[in-house]
Amino acid sequence: MIDYKQSGVDIEEGYKAVGKYKEHAKRTQISGVLNGLGSFAGMFEVPAGMKNPVMVSGTDGVGTKLDVAFAMKKYDTVGIDCVAMSVNDILCTGARPLYFLDYIACGKLDSAIATDLVKGVADGCVDSNCALLGGETAEMPGFYDEGKYDIAGFGVGIVERDQIITGEKISVGNILIGLASSGVHSNGFSLVRKLVTDFDEPMVVDGINIGMSIGDVLLKPTRIYVRPVLAVLDKFRESIHGMVHVTGGGFYENIPRMFVDKTLVAEIKKDSWKVPAIFDELIRRGANPEKMFNTFNMGIGFILAVKEDDADKILTEFFKQKIDAWKIGSVEQSDKIVETKEEAVKFI
Repeated sequence: MIDYKQSGVDIEEGYKAVGKYKEHAKRTQISGVLNGLGSFAGMFEVPAGMKNPVMVSGTDGVGTKLDVAFAMKKYDTVGIDCVAMSVNDILCTGARPLYFLDYIACGKLDSAIATDLVKGVADGCVDSNCALLGGETAEMPGFYDEGKYDIAGFGVGIVERDQIITGEKISVGNILIGLASSGVHSNGFSLVRKLVTDFDEPMVVDGINIGMSIGDVLLKPTRIYVRPVLAVLDKFRESIHGMVHVTGGGFYENIPRMFVDKTLVAEIKKDSWKVPAIFDELIRRGANPEKMFNTFNMGIGFILAVKEDDADKILTEFFKQKIDAWKIGSVEQSDKIVETKEEAVKFI
């Protein structure tokens, strides 16, 4: 006869992990949380005073960036990526994130590694001012290789119905404001892993060792744009007509998603911002320079389409929020219905 532990599932290690999770979840508590981790379901009260609230949800994972974390044995940043991928998407509607739930799966649970992952999730929740409301850790021996983990998550936000940013107001002449990314974020790592085989190599920029390994640079977590963008929305919501989270597929995949009018195109001024050195390094290692904007964010992680008259004021507000921002282009009229993503984004 065998028991559950002999089959490969260590319940005691799971209990140990959950105990540590609760310590990190406490850091994320905000008004509206009605219960703590450990219940069958998390409960959150709809904020009072809203007239016609709409719930907005988003879900995502970290993808193969996790392989870099495994190689570097550094697990406390990819949880931030997990939160960022969902809350930045939710933000595109003009919604404020409220709470987040995570899911961790592995072959053999190590409570120290799992706790590092959840620490990152809690850090991301604190940064986006949302609660870590619950989650699940699944130990599946024989299904996942020992030492391998996967992490995904699900976030929920809220917005007044008449304040949803739909893209319907985007018009010719709107200015595109790009917000700086922190690096590669969490997309394109299937290609990155083909190009970089030793993550301990020093990162060299213009012939100078910057004191970080290339793995450290790649593991920089996805920037969370919630606080600065909500601060700008508080002052200029009527002037912001569309927003884009630049994730998988880069500029070409994501910018057209905000256009309701399919005769509009984005004209991007290619040299209007500073592209981080990591992207030049990937090109040096063999990435196709003609396809970089189809895969990576190239230093711009979030884009807003705003009224031209208020563009400078909005830029100034982002500077006050201590985030680099640039006018990277404008919305223009096409002479036909735009049928492909490549037609919807033009570089000038």
